[in-house]
Amino acid sequence: MMTTNRRYGLLPALGLLVVMTLAGGREAFAQFDNVTRDVTRRGTSAAEFLAIPVGARATAMGSAITALVDDATAVYWNPAGLGGLAKGSLTVEHAEWLAGVTFNYVAVAMPSSFGTFGFGVTAMRTPEMDVTTVEAQNGTGETFDASSYAFAVSYGRALTDRFAIGGSVKYVTERISTSNAGGVAVDLGTTFVTPFRGIRLGAAITNFGTKMKIGGDDLLVRVDIDPNNRGNNESSRASLNTDAFDLPLMMRIGVAGEAFRSGSARLTLSVEALNPNNSEQYVNLGAELGLLGDLLMLRGGYSELFLKDNVRSFTLGAGLHYGFGPLDFVVDYAYEQQAFFDGVNRFTLALQF
Repeated sequence: MMTTNRRYGLLPALGLLVVMTLAGGREAFAQFDNVTRDVTRRGTSAAEFLAIPVGARATAMGSAITALVDDATAVYWNPAGLGGLAKGSLTVEHAEWLAGVTFNYVAVAMPSSFGTFGFGVTAMRTPEMDVTTVEAQNGTGETFDASSYAFAVSYGRALTDRFAIGGSVKYVTERISTSNAGGVAVDLGTTFVTPFRGIRLGAAITNFGTKMKIGGDDLLVRVDIDPNNRGNNESSRASLNTDAFDLPLMMRIGVAGEAFRSGSARLTLSVEALNPNNSEQYVNLGAELGLLGDLLMLRGGYSELFLKDNVRSFTLGAGLHYGFGPLDFVVDYAYEQQAFFDGVNRFTLALQF
């Protein structure tokens, strides 16, 4: 009897819903189309900090660097770029990222007779924030922060004077308050110098690895497993079971070459196509003008071309490359325009030895 009443009680409500929908007319259906059918892959992966570009040179060139990278930042972009290093390389970068978040990167690469070995650390951290609840909306007096780290070990080797391969293994971890998630990923890449005017090709697959699932003390809750009865334990400890998310897998294919070279000046152009698992496909463009034998370099680029609602766009930068005996000092700067925040300034210091 109870089941029958409940079933028939739904009929008036269903009829009312149909009438309201028809009364909305074409505008209601248009809103339905725009909102529910516009499905994208954005926001479907963990460890999004792995998509933040590293190195002021790469950033200034619109991140179109897969076929050009020739320093320690190859640990991040394309480990095959390590195979072309003739000297050791150390790169350090600091950036005040969005909304007070700090972003740091350090990498070192050491050539040997067996190939080039590299190690890199990516670190992102938020400032401390106040803990708020429904009851204490102005703060409980406690604070928390969040951080993300990636530790990579890389190897690259030139198999011929034109072709190189490389790979990386990295551990990725993210933390917010007392909860954290971890995962393991690999990167694979190749570079090839064509016989046609020295045009370079590069390809890399990055962040291919395990899923990340958050856990920790913040997921512990108190529940009453039998709320219909009294006298039982009304504050049993339980843990929330969260979903697991993929890492931001990325496929990059790039082409780069000199548009002209005359005396101590050159102009290098680069274009790169990207296919991520958490967004639509897009293209990056970059240019680098080397003057005075690459003592001074001016750069520009455009990121996320053809991507709908792109966050990044124009990039600009410059660099100084000064040799002092066996050492080379490199200072690079980049400005990256953001769609919804202030632009980001990037500074990179590099030492080649």
